[in-house]
Amino acid sequence: MDDEQKLAENDHRRLGKELDLFVFSDLVGAGLPLFTPRGTLVRDELLHFSEELQAKNGFERVFTPHITKDELYKQSGHWDKFGEELFLVKSQETSDKMVLKPMNCPHHIQIYASRPRSYRELPIRYMESTVQYRDEKKGELAGLARVRAISIDDAHIFCRLDQIEEEFKAILKMVEEMYAVFAMSFRARLSFRDDSDAYLGGSKQWKIAQEILEKVAKKLGLKYDVAVGDAAFYGPKIDIMITDSLGREWQCATEQLDFNQPQRFGLTYIDADGKEKPIVLIHKALLGSVERFLSVYLEHTGGHLPVWLSPEQLRIATLNDEKPILKLAESVVEKARILGLRVTLDNSNETVSKKVLQAEQMKVPYVIVVGNKELESGKVTPRVRTDLAKLEPGTMNLDAFLEKVAEDAKARK
Repeated sequence: MDDEQKLAENDHRRLGKELDLFVFSDLVGAGLPLFTPRGTLVRDELLHFSEELQAKNGFERVFTPHITKDELYKQSGHWDKFGEELFLVKSQETSDKMVLKPMNCPHHIQIYASRPRSYRELPIRYMESTVQYRDEKKGELAGLARVRAISIDDAHIFCRLDQIEEEFKAILKMVEEMYAVFAMSFRARLSFRDDSDAYLGGSKQWKIAQEILEKVAKKLGLKYDVAVGDAAFYGPKIDIMITDSLGREWQCATEQLDFNQPQRFGLTYIDADGKEKPIVLIHKALLGSVERFLSVYLEHTGGHLPVWLSPEQLRIATLNDEKPILKLAESVVEKARILGLRVTLDNSNETVSKKVLQAEQMKVPYVIVVGNKELESGKVTPRVRTDLAKLEPGTMNLDAFLEKVAEDAKARK
């Protein structure tokens, strides 16, 4: 299979339709994907993984509205930079000019700024997995890779200057843990500003921020290159460039150092000497856009999602519709669900070979055929998806098999 054919085979738009993960509707609008129950399960698992990693590292969940007054983004600088990409919302009750939020940082800043903060509280880490909205050009939309409703596992850290290194170290550790589970290699890219006037703040401030970031990258032993002109408009960043099975690079995770927004909003903390000191803001995402990551990962795996991420982990197929066999199949489904497995029962009138073929087409990791043999022995010989051949369990006790799959899924093997 040549590269062009492989790209076509792995196209996430085709896989999304075949695996019943997401759809688009002209009535809803371009760039606004609708996730089916199966696709929603995948999204939820991805976000749960991200939030679990963050919670272990001291991040607390917050929630902010999806609309805001335009004044918030004028003060943050986003209005001047991204004004043409904002969805404008008109109130029928007030004269307030509102927008659909294109990012979370100004909202999280308002939570931090709601009361005085002591140095003893720092660092403060907020996380929010939410949808952001950007009015992307219609011609640039591409399946899940570029959308107008963007789900991001967003997070922000408010810290002191002397805490920056440890925070970046913790973020990198999360990135390494996450992409090891996805079996994807990555490198770092330091995204710095150029000499244009497209950025907030003075050159001296930027020079300090970029020097800090490069020092951190060297100290952490990162392999990196520098991309001049790719910085966020408010600060430099370390972008994580992952490589997929087709040899393509994608920017997903990111960690950004921001002196400018804290300054624009006057964010401070009370230090040990009783004086106010300026706060530092770190922006972070592990998956980045969930839609974009899913488009990359579907193409990386060819739709063969690992057991823990598969919307359907196990399918039970009956040999026939005899009552004892159907009863056993239903009991297997019940046991699997109690163990937390996502399982379906196929007791249709199709032949066993057709049932197995349909499960293979939906890329279900495991299929158990229940018939007289299984009824008498209490043992099963699961059919395993081809890419999971090394996990072939052979013939084994039914309960032991279910427990093994549940353990593997929980451990994200």
